[in-house]
Amino acid sequence: MTVYIYQTFEIKQDKFKEAIENLQEIKKYRNEQYDHTVEVLIPISGHDYKYAILATYEGMAEMEIQNRKMYDDDEYLKLVGDFFLEQVVQGTMYTQMYRSINKQMANKKDK
Repeated sequence: MTVYIYQTFEIKQDKFKEAIENLQEIKKYRNEQYDHTVEVLIPISGHDYKYAILATYEGMAEMEIQNRKMYDDDEYLKLVGDFFLEQVVQGTMYTQMYRSINKQMANKKDK
């Protein structure tokens, strides 16, 4: 069952250029080094400096495995550490987890 991790945060206005560059590096690194997909979402409406990262995993177990790998990776920790400490407004990060509805669950509701 697919698991989605949706993290929103606000970028510091005076660090906008660096933050966008760093987000692109984080996305590229995670997509190349780990077994999950990452997208960076930019606002079309709403708060102009509220951005999001959407990570997609094959399931909860895979999410745990990939997170363990990421937090054992010094290069990755440097990328995210610099980003979240220097370019994100403190206290604005919000993380949500979702899972897809499998066909069996949907079919039971139809009966």
